[in-house]
Amino acid sequence: MIQNAAGAERKAVPNGGIMLNGAAAADRAQAGSDQKEHDFFWTYTEEPHRTRRLAIIKAHPEVRKGRALATTDHNTNAGASQQVTKLCGPEPLTKYVVAAVVGLQFLCAYTLKDTSFWSWKFWAPAYVIGATANQNLFLAIHEISHNLAFRSPLANRLFAIFANLPIGLPYSASFRPYHLTHHKSLGVDGLDTDLPTALEAVVLDSILGKAFFCTFQIFFYAIRPMCVFQITFTWVHLLNLVVQLAFDFAVIAYLDSYKPILYLLLSSFLAGSWHPTAGHFIAEHYVYETVTPEARNPDNNIPVPETYSYYGPLNVLTYNVGYHNEHHDFPAVAWTKLPKLREIADEFYAPLPRHDSWVLVLWRFLWDKNVGITSRVKRKNGGRKVGGSSEKVAKVADWTPQEIEA
Repeated sequence: MIQNAAGAERKAVPNGGIMLNGAAAADRAQAGSDQKEHDFFWTYTEEPHRTRRLAIIKAHPEVRKGRALATTDHNTNAGASQQVTKLCGPEPLTKYVVAAVVGLQFLCAYTLKDTSFWSWKFWAPAYVIGATANQNLFLAIHEISHNLAFRSPLANRLFAIFANLPIGLPYSASFRPYHLTHHKSLGVDGLDTDLPTALEAVVLDSILGKAFFCTFQIFFYAIRPMCVFQITFTWVHLLNLVVQLAFDFAVIAYLDSYKPILYLLLSSFLAGSWHPTAGHFIAEHYVYETVTPEARNPDNNIPVPETYSYYGPLNVLTYNVGYHNEHHDFPAVAWTKLPKLREIADEFYAPLPRHDSWVLVLWRFLWDKNVGITSRVKRKNGGRKVGGSSEKVAKVADWTPQEIEA
């Protein structure tokens, strides 16, 4: 774990060194070197993905093209040119996977309509099948939010509402502007709603606090964004709300049982709790012991890595969300193409820190005193809010592919 350096308050460092919050530095100076820290990793560096994206495009222009490239670069040999494939754009397979998983959840919900909620016969399938399926749908909606299921933005918005049905509560319409803001404002305090708040850092900075966070983290991800900034309520949000509530009530009325909806809601809760696939929530941007010793010292002006990839087998169930550096570098590349992107730009991704296990990520987050709620890189300035202004919502509701890649 990278630790903030003890000592006096540090001033801003050109080219992006890590800077301590002034109040935290003063408190630690008074309490001594053993004072427990409650501060994030503050930096003046630009988020790393845009810089790396531009470097990769320069080195591998085929990455951004929507069609195979002719051999026009005299610095590229013919063999490399033969490997060129189109990477950006929608993935047709996504809609079939979503339909299959939605159907699976409908079937499970129907099967359990007469099963006691408190029996293991209800909770076991909810954990093994339901949580895995709904985590898959969480990440399907994530994929769809980048317009990667269809070419039509409207088709993507409507399909996300369909994918939302087994989750039980409407969220797909709200997720998109908050998530796109996360991409445009990575680490920016007050804009990136993936960042824990200062209140969370104080209240949850203990083993019990971290256990509570991991158990109920789905609620933190659902409620926190609304506490950070408000987005404009649009017709898409209204449709999402009406369709979801109508579906829930129709299931209860038609099957004459509330158990199917309880199964779907429990599946969503478990998907964001102590479940192997839930490890990706923490693995993506929390700072772990995967940096060089030089980067631990802010005096060296080395930015702390703030995005981590995972290349393990759970990617099969989660739309390759483990390829997270790759995804942030190129949000317009669909999940099926991320391994190819990793292969093409291997010289950029091989040196980056990564996780080998999402289960180990959760275990270390709980028990490692050097990993916790404050293990995140934060910025005071920069970024861009998406969908937060009523007068601009029509212009930012649907980004062009060029804007998403920028």
